[in-house]
Formats: sequence, structure tokens, C-alpha cells
Amino acid sequence: MYGAEKPPGGEPERTAFRQAEKKYKLYYDDGPLKSSRKKKRAKPVDVSDVIDFEAISEARERGGELPVGVAAVRCGFGRPVFCLEGRPGFYFIPGALSLEEQCQWMRESLLSFPQPPNRTNHNAIYGPLQDLFAAAKERKFLVKDESDGDRPTWKFVDEAEVPLRGNGCTLYPASALLRKLRWSTLGLQFDWSQRNYDVSLPHNKIPDALCQLAKRLATPAMPRGEEFRPEAAIVNYFASGDTLGGHLDDMEADWSKPIVSMSLGCKAIFLLGGKTRQDDPIAMFLRSGDVVLMAGEARECFHGVPRIFTDKDTAEITPLELHFSRQDDCFLLEYLRSSRININIRQVF
Repeated sequence: MYGAEKPPGGEPERTAFRQAEKKYKLYYDDGPLKSSRKKKRAKPVDVSDVIDFEAISEARERGGELPVGVAAVRCGFGRPVFCLEGRPGFYFIPGALSLEEQCQWMRESLLSFPQPPNRTNHNAIYGPLQDLFAAAKERKFLVKDESDGDRPTWKFVDEAEVPLRGNGCTLYPASALLRKLRWSTLGLQFDWSQRNYDVSLPHNKIPDALCQLAKRLATPAMPRGEEFRPEAAIVNYFASGDTLGGHLDDMEADWSKPIVSMSLGCKAIFLLGGKTRQDDPIAMFLRSGDVVLMAGEARECFHGVPRIFTDKDTAEITPLELHFSRQDDCFLLEYLRSSRININIRQVF
């Protein structure tokens, strides 16, 4: 995967980043061959080396000392902002989003952001899908409509309509497609095949409320006297067992401007490496409401998410569960309990 050479023993040599990914990845205890994955128990993982900025912030409020390698940033932001020695341009803001903001942007990420003309990972196979979350909630199915033989399209239909359309037609439960939703793009659309922004693609502008929030959150990482311009966003959706491999976000023109990364839902481990995959990465917890900023030299650092925690005792989403406890939100709550959403907002030019 990383192009590592094979040592004399024949096994591919693992980079430091890959070793850390493997250390924190979700694995299951071996069970009977016929037992389903859902019945298996997750193997324990050693998180003693994972930085916990929430605990650091709470200790600092009580007058405690900061751990070696962690520093507080004085920028008049209104909330604690931390940085790491040896990683200039990296900022961590624990609990930056209020509970109301977390719930608002979780809801928007599922109901609004995947809507056409915004693109998702499903576009390549099914084309634009309208109202995916609503279709999943209503137990609909996606079927291929071949009434126009030259240009078949896909549409959602009620369960009662499936037998009528029946007989050999291709169909997929909308709920399964929602679980397979991996990304959506807002604002300027990113072309994953060409790895660049295609300004010719139709798109919805980033909502003004999200733009204003991103501008405020970006303040600690912005050059003095300049304002962040949100022009594009990529929303990532994680389910239990999903990972985001080590990568660089390097397609924007000006790396002095930060990527504003908002975490929503289940707790995760974030790895911040160096300028090569051979550099030892730093592991830290990401909780719902945390914000990470990466600007300048930090934009040249490999980073990824090797683990999300969906068990009741480790997900740490009780406040969100209480907020979404109404009957109308039961489907959203079911999704939330095993998922994480990450909104990355960028200035492209």
C-alpha cells in the first residue's frame, strides 16, 4: 500500500505510520467460525499513549500543568486552544462546538449535505440520489428505472411497489446505501479521479451559518489581519470499523490557510504524523464537538483516523443521545450510535 520495500524475511516493512494504524485499528476476538461479526467482542486496545485534550483542558482549569510537548495558545479565542511541539500550524480546540451546534450540523450532514447537486461516493454508480436519508427512514428501495432505455436512472420506491416492479429488477435497500455513504462535497466540488477542484461542476454554496462558524473557528490559525474564506467542504461518514488511511490534504492553493475540521458523533483516534510516513505519529482522541486546525507546515503532515469507538462505554455520545431522544429522531439516533461524521472546510484559492 505504501510502496515499502520487502526486507530479507519477505514480509513488507511497515512504516511508523502504518504500525500506529495497525495498533489502534478495530480487531475482534476469535470466535466460532459461524458466529457473526456482530456477536464478536472487540479486542482491547492500549490507549495509554493517546493524548486526551479534554482531560488536559479540565486539569488546566484546576491549575494543573500541561504535559510535556503540549502548549496553550493565547489568541483571545474564548476557549482553550492547544498546539504540539514539533508540529507548527496544528491547533486543537476541545469542545469548540456547543451541543446545539453539534446536533445542527449532524442533522444537516445527513439530510442536506448529500443532496444534489452536491456529489457523494454514490454518484459514480447510481448518479445523484435525492433524499437518501428520508428514503432510508421510510424503508424505501432504490430501483433502476429503464423506461428510457438509452439513459436508465435510479429512483427510490416504497416497499409496497417493489413486487409490482419486480421480476429481475435490480434493487437496494436505502438503509444499506445510507450506511455505505462515505463522503459528500459542499461548495466547490472535488474531483476524486483527477484529485483537483472542478469549478465547472454545479454545486450548492456552503450554508452561510457554516461559513460564519468556520471563519470564527479558523481564527487561531489565520495570518494576522486575514479572514478565512470557506469555499469547499468534504464531509466524511464513518461506521464501526471504518478507517481513514494516512494522507495529505494538499490540493488547495495556499497552505498558510487552515483546514477547519469539525468532529461529530462517536469518539475517534486521530493520528498526526510528520512529513513522511516514517515519522512517528502522535495519537489523540477526537470527541464530538472537537475542532482541529491544520495550517502552514502542518498541512505537510500525514494524518488519518485508524479507529472510531461505537461501544456504549467508549463512544461518549450520551449528551447527543439525550438530545435526539424524541420519537421523530429515533432513526437519526440509531445512525448516531454507530457513526462519526467529520466536516472539513477549506479555502481553495
